Amino acid sequence: MRASTLFTVALAALLPSSALALPSHGHHEARHAHPTGWRPHHKAPHPSLPIPLRIALKQSNLDLGASELEKVSDPASPEYGQHWTPAQIADFFAPAQDSVDAVVAWLAGEGVDAARITLSASKGWLSVANTTVQEAERLLGAKYSVFTHAESGTAHLACDAYTLPAHVSPHVDFITPTIHYDVQQPPPQRTGAKRDLQKRGMPPAAQLGLPDSASLPKMDLGGLFNIYEELTHCDEQITPVCLRALYGIPPAGLQLATSKNSLGVVEFAPQAYLPGDLDLFFEKFLPSAVGDRPQLDGVDGGWLDPASVGLQFNGESDLDLEYTMGFVHPLKPVLYQIGDSFLSGSFNNFLDAIDASYCTYEGGDDPTQDSIYPDTANPSGYQGTNQCGAFSATNVMSISYSYDEIMLSPFYEQRQCNEYMKLGLQGVTLLFSTGDSGVASGYGICSTDGQYDPNGIRFVPSFPATCPYVTGVGATQIPEGGSVLSREVAVETKIFSSGGFSDVFPLPSYQASAVQSYYKKYAPPYTSAQYNNSQMVRGFPDISANGLNFVVAADGNFTLGSGTSASTPVVASVFTLINDVRLAIGKKPVGFVNPALYAAPWILNDIVSGSNPGCGTDGFEAVPGWDPVTGLGTPNFPLMSAYFLTLP
Repeated sequence: MRASTLFTVALAALLPSSALALPSHGHHEARHAHPTGWRPHHKAPHPSLPIPLRIALKQSNLDLGASELEKVSDPASPEYGQHWTPAQIADFFAPAQDSVDAVVAWLAGEGVDAARITLSASKGWLSVANTTVQEAERLLGAKYSVFTHAESGTAHLACDAYTLPAHVSPHVDFITPTIHYDVQQPPPQRTGAKRDLQKRGMPPAAQLGLPDSASLPKMDLGGLFNIYEELTHCDEQITPVCLRALYGIPPAGLQLATSKNSLGVVEFAPQAYLPGDLDLFFEKFLPSAVGDRPQLDGVDGGWLDPASVGLQFNGESDLDLEYTMGFVHPLKPVLYQIGDSFLSGSFNNFLDAIDASYCTYEGGDDPTQDSIYPDTANPSGYQGTNQCGAFSATNVMSISYSYDEIMLSPFYEQRQCNEYMKLGLQGVTLLFSTGDSGVASGYGICSTDGQYDPNGIRFVPSFPATCPYVTGVGATQIPEGGSVLSREVAVETKIFSSGGFSDVFPLPSYQASAVQSYYKKYAPPYTSAQYNNSQMVRGFPDISANGLNFVVAADGNFTLGSGTSASTPVVASVFTLINDVRLAIGKKPVGFVNPALYAAPWILNDIVSGSNPGCGTDGFEAVPGWDPVTGLGTPNFPLMSAYFLTLP
């Protein structure tokens, strides 16, 4: 399958058991069931209740985006490395005037006064002022209800489905508020107590940085009294010296192009690093870096909250920064700190900050989707407006957070995925952790009919790792009793590396051969009841690295942290160092790396054993070649840097 056909596969065929569906029976979007924990109020919303109706217009040339990305990221392409500017991106993908005209004409025909319709500057959004429930139900053929979250009491206006005329539907991506549930919940009380979510079968709504988030690394309680510095103990504790030996990573301080290079680390409130922890780590492992701090780009009130202290607040950020800074020193990473102390931001808040146009045409600044500022519910929170285009994108981005695919609608995920495609076109390498619960959801819960179900049998893929325009990162470990000279295995201690196949995104062309070979030689023993086995969907992860028992300085002590949250910053550091070598000789950053990796799997250390169990199964098995547990394998810096140096 060519990359240009990436989104032409019928997505309805790819969603056999999802709670969300693409158009059927005239529906533009529909939901078979609402997320667990949300219940409709017995009383219907008042017909005059105002609704902030917003219509996301279909962008132009999205069907060409995959092929354009292929041109600049496929090593065989004569245009490899010729990345686009933001202005080129905006011009190429702006919605066509025909789309604007079609939707405006429909609204006018339904009696909506032209004075109430506002078109965003990018032509990506149409807002209809002074809309009521009654009018929205008439326009969309929908029936709205007020849904209440059982745990937090948060109210949310939603419908089961909505309809658009046949001549309008092709011009519209989605409309809000309708079926979407990426709703901000109030943070829990900061007691540090872990909620027994699996027992209840009820993960919280998508809140990336909260202490109970499944994205966070699994941190051992209690301090380490004996830190091994010898390579003979790397199967028990992973330190920077272990990782350098495993992957051939050169010593810190040898970079040649630091002033031209950049690495971004993304964190979501209330997660924040403690400066003293960085120094404690550097004193032990890299004394020349003591006193170094990342460049803080505080997004929407993002700051280092000194009141948030504890492993559940500092473990993620400390781990990410200690290992990235430890590898790329003297380069100082950019820390994208997202959200104030009360609202945990979303990926859209982050994308808003590095792309001003995303605020208007890619779903940002939407009260039903993202954190909205000023923070009116918390007077001491961020009182400015959402920041749009306030910061620049770095060459490489390490993002150790994720959703489950079933949390969001396919349209919403595809729209966000398209933004990752645009960043790839601009030469950005996006690395997302896959999660730590094998084939289950982040909390170890599986699904039934698109809903979380403790007794469910269907696997739950993670997003954004399933987006074909990002690089998903899994986790490995040194086998028990092994050494840095041993072949690693898929991590099976404390965590299980998430991996599998998407229920939303088609198989990208760069991955087609690897996936076809996997099925031909090692077809898993499961049916379509457990996962999308069509052999036509995106597989993940793409690459892995060690993710078990990282020595981390957190809250003034050393402890051990595990997860794809640990492996992702390691891989990000490797690509940052490869960029350093390329930039030093006048070449450009590597950008979107997947096509290059799949074209040369021999530059990675193949992982052939281990699995990622879940949902009452053994999950998938690591096998020779690509597999949905460890991807193509782990980094081999000497081979990778030599390979990427040969590319234009």
